[in-house]
Parts: sequence; C-alpha cells; structure tokens
Amino acid sequence: MGLWPWLTGALLLLLLLVQLSRSARFYAKVSLYCALCVSGSTLAAVICLLRHGGRTVENLSIISWFVRTFKYVFGLRFDIKGRQKLEVDHPCVIISNHQSILDMMGLMEALPKRCVQIAKRELLFMGPVGLIMYLGGVFFINRQRSRTAVTVMADVGERMVRENLKVWVYPEGTRNDNGDLLPFKKGAFYLAIQAQVPIIPVVYSSFSSFYNYKTKFFTSGTIRVEVLDAIPTSGLTVADVPKLMDSCHQAMRTTFLRISKTPQENGATAGPGSQPAQ
Repeated sequence: MGLWPWLTGALLLLLLLVQLSRSARFYAKVSLYCALCVSGSTLAAVICLLRHGGRTVENLSIISWFVRTFKYVFGLRFDIKGRQKLEVDHPCVIISNHQSILDMMGLMEALPKRCVQIAKRELLFMGPVGLIMYLGGVFFINRQRSRTAVTVMADVGERMVRENLKVWVYPEGTRNDNGDLLPFKKGAFYLAIQAQVPIIPVVYSSFSSFYNYKTKFFTSGTIRVEVLDAIPTSGLTVADVPKLMDSCHQAMRTTFLRISKTPQENGATAGPGSQPAQ
C-alpha cells in the first residue's frame, strides 16, 4: 500500500477529531496560530532586512501588517475606541493588560507609529519570532537580574526622548486570564517619571467569551479596546510612583470590567474568576 492512503486517512481522522472534540479544535487553532507566527515572522524578517537592512523601529509597520492579517483566519474583530489618543507626536509610555498568546494581535491592531515594546529576554531566543522582535526594535529585559533590568530601563528612558519613541509595557508582568487585573509592577511608572513623559492606558476586554485555555475553548469573537486619557507625569518624582500606579490600575480595572463580556454571551460556560460586565 502506498503512502497517500495513509496520509489521507490520517487527515480525515484529524478532521473528524476537530469536529467532535473541543480540545482537538482548541489545540488545532493554537497550533495554527503558532505556525502563522513562525511563518509570518520568517517572511517579515526577510522583507525587513531587504527594506531597512537591520534593527529599526521602522520595521514595525511591516511586522504589524503581517500580524493584523491573522484575525481573519480566526474570525476575530477589534473594536477600538479612542485610537487617536495614541497618535501623539511626542514620547509616552503606553500600558495595557496582558491576557494570552493572542495579545500580539491586539497589540498590532492598536500600535501607533514609532512605538516599541519592552519584553522579557527569553523571547529573543524564540527563533524567527525572536528575530523579528529584535528587528522591530523591541527592548529586551532580563527579569532575573534586577541590576541589568534597571540599566536597560534607564537606557530606554534616554532613547525614547532622544528618538521620539513611544514604549509599550505590560505592567502586570505576566499573562493573566483570571477575569481581573493583577497588581502592577513599578517599572513602567518609574520609566515614565524618569523621562517625564505621559502614560496612556489601553484596556482590552476579557478574551474569555471566545478563548479559554483551561476549558480548551477557542472560537470567533470581538475584542473591545479602549484608549484612556493620557496621564501626565511632569513634575512627579519617584515618591509619586505608588500613587500613580494605583490611579492607573483603578482606571484600567474599572474600564476592563465595564467593557468585558461574560462567557455566556458566546455560548460558553463561565469559568472560575470570571467577572460580569459592569
């Protein structure tokens, strides 16, 4: 017997599993997303190198185009309110909530011009994905070595003012899908005060109505995004960091709970920690 009947049978079995099993559908979609990230990063890296020759913030427009096409594959839609607040012609620190591997799509949907991320150093070694992040000018921080992280943040503050950059930070520090916001870490707020630039909060609604890793649920859906008013830091000092951090957290949490859908609206079962929209 030749190879083709075996391949055809395996493909049919896979399609049957995807149709019958929610877990199979979930892992199939996550695998497709990872494959798109790797293949898209590889192609985008080639174009970035041909277009700009190396590491520059200008590469982000190319990277953004590739990532923004992913939403059509998964039936996702982004409804963004207040986008114009990000299109300012001066440096700022942008902070947003961090939920899952799908956040990259949300980031690229809202990403303004001349904006770079701060990311953990481990991502640099993720093959084509790490390469495209490097080419896009992402600042990498070793979170295991606090002295190194502080040095990098100081350099970021100087560069964002000198090169007129916006810097995007996830102040929760890690992904969080518990239906609420985690406490914020101080780095983004030290950075904004050190550079004396405003903070612009961006809030993404909960993904739980269409994506849940614990229950292996992944379907189509709409992500609501709200860009809040800029919060000035002019004249603030390090002593003001706790108050600034707390006011940003409260504003973002209130918005998050208001714009988030509950899982029942998409036909799923509410999981632990799910918060109703308010």
